[in-house]
Amino acid sequence: MRMTGALRSAGVATGDEVIVPAYDTGELARAVAAAGAVPVFADIDPLTYCLAPETVGQVVTTRTAAVILVHRFGHPAESARFAELAAGRGMLILEEQDRAGLDGEVAQRRERARYLDRRLVGVETPAPAEGHRYQRYVVRVPGNGRPDRDAFARLLRRRGVQCEVPVPIPVHRMREFRRGGWVLGETERAVDETLALPSLDGLSEAELRRLVSVCNALGGLLQPA
Repeated sequence: MRMTGALRSAGVATGDEVIVPAYDTGELARAVAAAGAVPVFADIDPLTYCLAPETVGQVVTTRTAAVILVHRFGHPAESARFAELAAGRGMLILEEQDRAGLDGEVAQRRERARYLDRRLVGVETPAPAEGHRYQRYVVRVPGNGRPDRDAFARLLRRRGVQCEVPVPIPVHRMREFRRGGWVLGETERAVDETLALPSLDGLSEAELRRLVSVCNALGGLLQPA
């Protein structure tokens, strides 16, 4: 794994702790374990889905060697705040980002994201931010968590709109990492509520309008009981 090599090259040793997000596929935690280190999980910011600096600060110990930041779905992590956190502690800050895309592709994604931000109702749209690359356009489905999100996704697919649950299970719930008493409320909520809509790359104006129409027709059906 590329990250395993990066950790070893940076001097991360067997038994060191490396802080990673649990709102993830598990790939980073496996890379940490493959380097001989111990993955430690911290909670995310509910708006950005990136690691929250304050929750990382709560799990830092004398064994913490590094923090791996993920610019989740193209939303930039708070790199400057993490640099401040690491200063004086001897911690490394390693950064991971999804496929960025060419400048023209990113500009087009941002334009389409703004269109969806203005027109979608009944779902919570991504938090805008300077530098957001929108590798994926991820919404939250309000209501009663996973059951309503899953029902919403099934209805979208029946109407020909492709969608995907971006993180089906948090890493700290996976069998290989299920240890300790991790309390990661924002991660758990995000896993239950988030849904990735179709890739913004290549969508025509007609497809964007249909996406809005289908989502808006369903969004009002899913409200808390």
